[in-house]
Parts: sequence; structure tokens; C-alpha cells
Amino acid sequence: MEVTQAQLDAHWMPFTANRQFKKDPRMIHEADGRYYKDADGRKVFDGLSGLWTCGLGHNVSKINEAITSQLSTLDMSPSFQFGHPKSFQLAERITDFSPEELNRVFFTCSGSEAVETALKIARAYWRKKNMPSKSKLIGRVKGYHGVNFGGISVGGIGANRAIFGETLTVDHLRHTMLESNVFTRGQPEEGADLAEELLELIGLHDASNIAAVIVEPMPGSAGVIPPPVGYLNRLREICTQHNILLIFDEVICGFGRLGAKSGADAFGVTPDIMTIAKQVTNGVIPMGAAIVRQEIYDAFMDTDAPEYMLEFPHGYTYSAHPVACAAGLATLDVIEDEDMLGRVRNISPYFESLLHGLQNCPHVTDIRNYGLAGGITLEHYPGEPARRPYEVAMKMWEKGFYVRYGADTIQLAPAFTVEETEIDNLVNALADCLSR
Repeated sequence: MEVTQAQLDAHWMPFTANRQFKKDPRMIHEADGRYYKDADGRKVFDGLSGLWTCGLGHNVSKINEAITSQLSTLDMSPSFQFGHPKSFQLAERITDFSPEELNRVFFTCSGSEAVETALKIARAYWRKKNMPSKSKLIGRVKGYHGVNFGGISVGGIGANRAIFGETLTVDHLRHTMLESNVFTRGQPEEGADLAEELLELIGLHDASNIAAVIVEPMPGSAGVIPPPVGYLNRLREICTQHNILLIFDEVICGFGRLGAKSGADAFGVTPDIMTIAKQVTNGVIPMGAAIVRQEIYDAFMDTDAPEYMLEFPHGYTYSAHPVACAAGLATLDVIEDEDMLGRVRNISPYFESLLHGLQNCPHVTDIRNYGLAGGITLEHYPGEPARRPYEVAMKMWEKGFYVRYGADTIQLAPAFTVEETEIDNLVNALADCLSR
């Protein structure tokens, strides 16, 4: 189906260089398994699982069947004051993929909304505990927490914030990328001491004023940055000692990408709140959630107000949408029934080996990986850090491979079902593009 110029003009695209795209559109028309098809029917390997979303691949029959069945049964249900069975079923299943202590699920429609919800819960929690001064939030440089005002405030990617002017007053920890750790495979050994900077921020603001610290267990959008060994453990210790909530943004890490149920599971650290999205429905239908400890939920339920009064005045029209819940239940079934976590663990060493084989290619200054996630930092053109990744990604598209480019990195995240030969083809194509 052709797209007219008027139609191109009408759509203001997200996180896209609209001027360039509309001069040379890259249209995707079909998807099946680990491949897209463009307007000419050309197969394009999906090297990022959609947008970190489709770890099971595309056009998964069990998910499609669940959606079709749900549409013919209950297409939409009011999310305020009424419920439907699948939302409660999915909430319980999600807790099975979460640390044992996290057992209450608040549904949203995206990762950005999940983060916004988590931040609001954190601040409201301390008010419920009669500590209203605990309102300050701490994020981390290079962190990505979506695009709502709370998310860009705690986020640490400057380009995502600069154009919007004043946001929430937030402080940030330093990122964990060290020159001494370049080309590390998996978790770097050095850098756990960077967590001590949290003590400096506590000294500056006082713990009595700090509500929460939010980090991604492994930042993905900034270019795949595995945490140094012991770093997350130390953040957890400091937050516990100083009565500060720790939030893990698991929107990319959750449900298999790291070969584990979550980043918390992979790195052995339990937060107080987790945010999820993307892989929970295999990217087919928008859905997210914030998952909290029982004691946080109880703080809202412990009230003398009449039972018919709201405990937490927050939510979305499409929270726990019936079709999204059906997709989520089917997705988690496939992840468990087909041992997708095991598949990721089994093929990750091969992915790691080939990825780091790019170390000697022109312009490559660092490579990082964990599970089926890889980030490659490229040497800057003078004053244009984003240009070379863009050029490489466009060459990859021409060759039949979709990869993500952002800032000075190329990012890879193939589907959990990827075959070794497909990793060969992906990395060889990337090596050729870098050499050219």
C-alpha cells in the first residue's frame, strides 16, 4: 500500500529525524518470526526485537489467537471501579516473574507511564508514612526513564531534556562507564565504588528529604551498560540504611532479555519498586506496570477513610486493557513453556563472542554486552557524535538488517529465538559497514 506525500506530512513521528525520513522513507509492511518485509517485499532481519519489545519474534500464533479470542469476548472494559478476570490473572503471573517481595501490580499503558506511576507512588508513600519532606528524587546520568515529565527529570540523557526547559528538581548519580572497563564482556569488575556517590548526595540533601533513587539495572537506550560487579548491591545497602526507596526501571531488562526473569533476578538485587513494559506483551499491545512491595501497598490501604474512597488517585483509561492482558498472559505462557530464559542463556555466549570480534573494526571505541543485548560505541566525527551511528545503521538497512542507532552507539538486541547463523550474518554485515 502506497503512502502519499500528504499522509507522510500529516504524521509527526516520534524520536525520528522527520525531515530526513520524509525525503527517504523506510517503510515496514510485514513482520514474521525474526524478519520484517519492506515495501518491495525485501526481508530485513530484526536486530533489535522491534524496540526491545518482541523477544519471541513477530506474528506469534499463540499471542495472536489470545488477542482474537479476547476481542470477540470483551474488547474494552472500564478500568476505574470495575474489573475483568484477566487483569487479576495477569497481575499474579507478573509477580511470578518478579522478586518474591514484590507482589502488588499497578497497570499502565507504557514504560513512560510505569515510571511516572512509580515516582508518584514513591512520593505518596512517604506522605502516607507521615514523612512528607521525603520528596526529592535521584536518577543517574545516561539513565532513560521514558518521556513524561517525571521520567525526563530523573533521566540522565541531556538531549531528551534540554528542549523542554525546567523539569522536576532532581539530582543524578554519575554513570558507570569507565575508561578502564572498555571492551569488557558482561559485568565489568571495576566501578562498584561509584555507588558511594549516593552517600555524597545524601549528605547534600539529607535522607529525610529523599524519596527514591531510580536506576535501570542495565541501561539499554544509552547503549547497553552492564552494572559493575557489586554496584547495585551497594546502592541497595545505602538505600536500606538511609530509608530511601530503590526503584529499578526494568522496561528493557524484564522478561528474558538478560537470560533471567528480570534485571533484579540477573544481578541478585531486590528493589522496592519495579517498572515493566515492552516484553510483557511481546510488544503486540501497549502495556506497562509498576510492581511494589507489600508494605508500600499496605501504606495506602491503612486508612480511616470510608472504604468507597480512593486510596491512590491515579490511573489510566487503558490500564489493564482486556486485550493487552490476554496478550500478556499468552506471552508469559510462551516464555515459560518454551524456556525462553534458557534459550537466551544458551546463545548469549555465542552472541558475546561474535560481538566482541568487532573490536578491531575501524571507528569502534568500546563494546558492551549482557544477555542478548549489545552496545557498540563509535568514534565521533568532529562535533557530530550521532552521525557515524546513523550512517552505519542506514548502510545496515540497505543490507537487510535493522539495528538501532542513538547518540554515539549502535545497539543490538535480537529475538530470544535467534539462530547462530543469523548472529553470524548480523555481525558480519556490521563489520562490513564499519570497514566501509
